[in-house]
Amino acid sequence: MNIKPIRSDEDLRLAFKRLESVFQAPEGSRAADERDILVALIEAYESKHYPLFPADPIEAIKFRMEQQGLSQRDLEAFIGPSGRVSEVLSRKRPLSLRMVKKLHEGLRIPYESLLSGVSAD
Repeated sequence: MNIKPIRSDEDLRLAFKRLESVFQAPEGSRAADERDILVALIEAYESKHYPLFPADPIEAIKFRMEQQGLSQRDLEAFIGPSGRVSEVLSRKRPLSLRMVKKLHEGLRIPYESLLSGVSAD
């Protein structure tokens, strides 16, 4: 096992290449230990250099609409009248906490995706 810190994207590429060869290693083996260390190093490098940000709430709603074949009219039960739905989707009106709760419960959109930029209701 010859493991070193990941300091560049090239190091990351090489770590992934090595990880592919030990990924299916049996638990308790030296290769499994190497796999676990490589995963920790890769995660640390990626979280520092490629952080993930919460999904944009409107994009999360549009994504769910596309997944489920929903129209703006279908969102009225969660957001309110058609004018309000249109304002929310065009970013002219922020989501309220009440809307977030209804969207989460009704469409199973994660709270984390909906809570960015929420106004008090």
